[in-house]
Amino acid sequence: MIHARGSGILLHITSLPSAYGIGDFGPSAYRFVEALERARQHYWQVLPLNPTCTACGNSPYSSPSAFAMNTLLISPEMLVREGVLRKDDLEPAPEFPEERVAYEAAAWYRERLFALAYERFRYSGPEREFETFCDGAGWWLDDHALFVALKDHFHGQEWREWPEEVRTRQPEALDEMRRNLAGKIRKEKYLQYLAARQWSALHRYCTDRGIQVIGDIPIYVAYDSVDVWANPGIFQLDEDLRPTVVAGVPPDMFSRTGQLWGNPVYDWPALRERRYDWWVSRIARSAELYDLFRIDHFRAFADYYEVPAGDTTAEHGTWVDGPGAGFFEALSRRFPCFAIIAEDLGANTPAVQELLDRFDFPGMKILLFAFGEGLPKSAHIPHNYVHNLICYTGTHDNNTARGWFEEEAAVEDKQRFFAYVGREVAADEVHRELTRLAMASVARVSVIPMQDLLGLGAAARMNYPSTAEGNWVWRMTPREFDEAPFEWLARLTELSGRG
Repeated sequence: MIHARGSGILLHITSLPSAYGIGDFGPSAYRFVEALERARQHYWQVLPLNPTCTACGNSPYSSPSAFAMNTLLISPEMLVREGVLRKDDLEPAPEFPEERVAYEAAAWYRERLFALAYERFRYSGPEREFETFCDGAGWWLDDHALFVALKDHFHGQEWREWPEEVRTRQPEALDEMRRNLAGKIRKEKYLQYLAARQWSALHRYCTDRGIQVIGDIPIYVAYDSVDVWANPGIFQLDEDLRPTVVAGVPPDMFSRTGQLWGNPVYDWPALRERRYDWWVSRIARSAELYDLFRIDHFRAFADYYEVPAGDTTAEHGTWVDGPGAGFFEALSRRFPCFAIIAEDLGANTPAVQELLDRFDFPGMKILLFAFGEGLPKSAHIPHNYVHNLICYTGTHDNNTARGWFEEEAAVEDKQRFFAYVGREVAADEVHRELTRLAMASVARVSVIPMQDLLGLGAAARMNYPSTAEGNWVWRMTPREFDEAPFEWLARLTELSGRG
């Protein structure tokens, strides 16, 4: 999996600079790859590339499809370079904010461009590359494109509210809807083709420069998704196709009532009978998109927490055994060499550790968690690290390093931090000290969020867990990109033997 000592940067595509409201697969992405190469980095970690929706707060971890790509990431500039659009088609463009993602405005603007691109495609005659893409991706694309067309046809209704014959996927009803919605279905396939083509080109650019892309797989899927609609037999649903239990985590020191995520829970015995076919397909799709990938909430493969559907809090849930080693043995038979990073944060139970050890999966450590009262024995402090792990200053769910120091760290935490690094540190230096600790550690890979490389405060935080609004909007401005200390990072990378 990960054999050499290396390092990388965590930056989601949406957070790249762009003139069109949201970071995308365009010129700034290529500039960023070039910056990674100059800084002697070997990894670029991104968040899930799946579609997002306004109802879910634009979270990439709550998507209507576990297989499709987010078409908002299609770059208008690259469409011009590819000959799909003309340069004057991009005008007039609204004045989008530089420092925040404008999801609705970006979608509105792109819809006009997509409609124009598709109309020209329709009248240009058959395109072999597009047809080849549709044939090769049909195993997920056909259902996805139909689902998108149906959502539009039924005015955004949750699939559970669709007419019974469509909700229950009666063949005759679906055939009729495919005929009636043929144009919308083909347009969505075309957009997925454009997204795939642009991502493939960017991914190749990374590969040519020795940079591997680390992707991200949310373990659960949204209920209102093509995944549940098309595969109800692998989830715990009742006769009316409603969840009987939902996912979450129990009450703890951070939440008196626990976290009620609300995702449907897998029917693991049913999946085992099917040789985990849906998950095999999901891993295969991830292998198409990324070089290696993190699985969010890895613990659920050992044991998971389920809450009765209808409960308003997670207080009355139950721990249930997950699929365990048998699941990964089945994957190993299909994929002799698949590269998984286990998000094992939180309670690392013996069952979780057994899976990590048995399959040699690297886990994760977070430096922001290291400076509490139990520092000497903390699993997150570098002197307790083992080689086979990924060290982060923080993740998308944490505050930035500077934000942690200025807003969250207690006085005692700061004193322990000062003692550990050997000097008192000003707020605008904290990110560099934490980066040095990560880079100098024995962890096989260290990953620094771009916000921490830039030394940004809490306003640049990507996500506040358990909150529905104001997340996933941070963007790096063009000036921040130009002034980013990539040369400093290159020197540190060389000194720490990660170059």
